[in-house]
Amino acid sequence: MRILHTEWSGDLGGQERRVLAEVTGLLKRGHHTAIVCRKGTRFYEESIGRGIEVLTLPLRSPYDITSIARLSKYIGANRFDVVNTHSGKDSWIAGIAARLAGVPLLVRTRHLNIPLKRGIFNFIHYLPDAYITCGENMKRTLVADCGFPPDDVVSIPTGVAEEFFDVKRDPGLKLKYVSGEAFPIISNVGILRGVKGHEVTLRAVPKIIEAFPNARVLLIGDGPKLKGLQGMARSLGIDGHVVFTGYVAQASEIAAIYAFSDVSVLSSHSEGVPQSVMQAMAAGVPVVATRVGGVPEVVIHEQTGLLVNPSDHAALANGVIRLLQDKSLAADMCKRARRFIYENHSATVMLDKIEALYYRLLEAKLLNEISGR
Repeated sequence: MRILHTEWSGDLGGQERRVLAEVTGLLKRGHHTAIVCRKGTRFYEESIGRGIEVLTLPLRSPYDITSIARLSKYIGANRFDVVNTHSGKDSWIAGIAARLAGVPLLVRTRHLNIPLKRGIFNFIHYLPDAYITCGENMKRTLVADCGFPPDDVVSIPTGVAEEFFDVKRDPGLKLKYVSGEAFPIISNVGILRGVKGHEVTLRAVPKIIEAFPNARVLLIGDGPKLKGLQGMARSLGIDGHVVFTGYVAQASEIAAIYAFSDVSVLSSHSEGVPQSVMQAMAAGVPVVATRVGGVPEVVIHEQTGLLVNPSDHAALANGVIRLLQDKSLAADMCKRARRFIYENHSATVMLDKIEALYYRLLEAKLLNEISGR
């Protein structure tokens, strides 16, 4: 197949990393893949660095006529079988361009658990042949709350790369970020933006360090909330216990962090099915996460991890302390979690499902064309 992915976002968080995993994974399976994105972004730089075919467009607004025209020409000239869109602006631009170019299959992947309105002013939501969601909860939102046809929405959670299943425990790697006496290490991986709820993690720190005075909390990532969170850590008097690592580009670096992490936390206010949580589970790190979005689909309370209510920093702290104090409980959860992720959410499973979906929809289109004749 000839497959084109479009992505307006210039970040390099879970959504963007999934796009890259799909593009590179299907390329290795023998398909021709390419990406349309904005020039000069982290996503663009990472795409180029991986040797992916990239077309850059301004993607300024949903009705960016210049981008629509150039993209429609590019799709037609390269005879793509599939166009898969991801963010809001590129879904409008690529959706219109794909239909103008007569592309056989248009798919949109929905990464956020936020309702979409269908109507005359949002006609773009009628154009795709199928919607992929990153979890069952997101699928239920589109079908039950937004009126999307059930047969048009497919849940395919993000897959975890093989390297996370191969993480070996190595406490010495922590010296890149903290001193030798720092223990335990609690990690929170994610872009520093409001929806990720890092302030909840910070409010949990005082209680954690009461139980473990040498504990360090690593906030791994960069983002618009960095300065505000740094100021919050100072005002709480915990800045000596919190490490802001800054932007971590490579998955191998994230895997290395999990090699010395004792607990991984997620304090988001809203989520799909977060990659950071699944990566930690695959790496054998016990997890405490907020009960939001698709998180309960992978963090099964008291089985594969611990769930707490969003914004409840006291419960988050108690969960971390419990896992640190009860080694047997943590080990059992890690064992179940790793097996669950490997069997249900590996990158291979994700690619198998996406590839099969594309083939099934293309075959159905071809049969309809033949029967129509």
